Amino acid sequence: MLFGLSANRRLIAGLLVNLLSSICIVFINKWIYVTYGFPNMTLTLVHFVVTWLGLFICQQMDMFSPKSLPIRRIVWLALSFCGFVAFTNLSLQNNSIGTYQLAKTMTTPVIILIQTTYYKKTFSTKIKLTLVPITLGVILNSYYDVRFNLLGTVFASLGVLVTSLYQVWVGAKQHELQVNSMQLLYHQAPLSSGFLLCVVPFFEPVVGDGGIFGPWSLPALMTVLFSGVVAFLVNLSIYWIIGNTSPVTYNMFGHFKFCITLIGGYLLFNDPLSLNQALGILCTLAGILSYTHFKLAEQEEGKSRLAQRP
Repeated sequence: MLFGLSANRRLIAGLLVNLLSSICIVFINKWIYVTYGFPNMTLTLVHFVVTWLGLFICQQMDMFSPKSLPIRRIVWLALSFCGFVAFTNLSLQNNSIGTYQLAKTMTTPVIILIQTTYYKKTFSTKIKLTLVPITLGVILNSYYDVRFNLLGTVFASLGVLVTSLYQVWVGAKQHELQVNSMQLLYHQAPLSSGFLLCVVPFFEPVVGDGGIFGPWSLPALMTVLFSGVVAFLVNLSIYWIIGNTSPVTYNMFGHFKFCITLIGGYLLFNDPLSLNQALGILCTLAGILSYTHFKLAEQEEGKSRLAQRP
């Protein structure tokens, strides 16, 4: 879907696919949870199985060529995905929405810390300062619902750490193993599915009412399958964006999606939007625009330096 376009157009197309599919999957998943009561982690397992099937179909259609990868090189990536799903769900379960959202914003500085410490990547002071209005914006959006407890804080902290590692490794592994997003996800999806299959029974029922092998109706199964197709687009676009930009850029785009979701809820569903939330959205968008401006300026400066070299 992104082939045959210039680099900038491919990036815009990838961001749009991720934006639309991410917003779509939120509403579909919410419909599935509320209407059918389908378990959360089991739904994620279905999503990754469908993702692998989608990639298998793409491979059969010659959209990409699989590359042989040793399992030991991607096992930590697959495990980090399972940890990311498990701890994110446990954080949401044991914290208020405000605390959960506030914890998620910490992913960006943790990613910067990991990349600076272990991958020797440097970030300018201007880039780091863009985190200030973004964090302030999220606090304004959710401070009224921020409540801390020991167990919730532990799960939120572990969720931030594992999510950060996962996103850093998604980008690092593509460069390290010299594979594209499809080639890496083709190997990681079934491996993560296998690990999740081992984790799910500890958190959710497997058989009977509410289990993946329970007596689900045909409409429920069709809706779950459709959500899997949308999740395929979400997963593939995440890998593609991180592989072609950086984990920090993807996180910034995540904050933008958060703002769009709030604005969309207000415009489409008449969700309440307080003055503090409106100010929070403006602060977050200001931070994102600043990051984009400084990042593009640094890229242009880098190109100029390369062009001036003899």
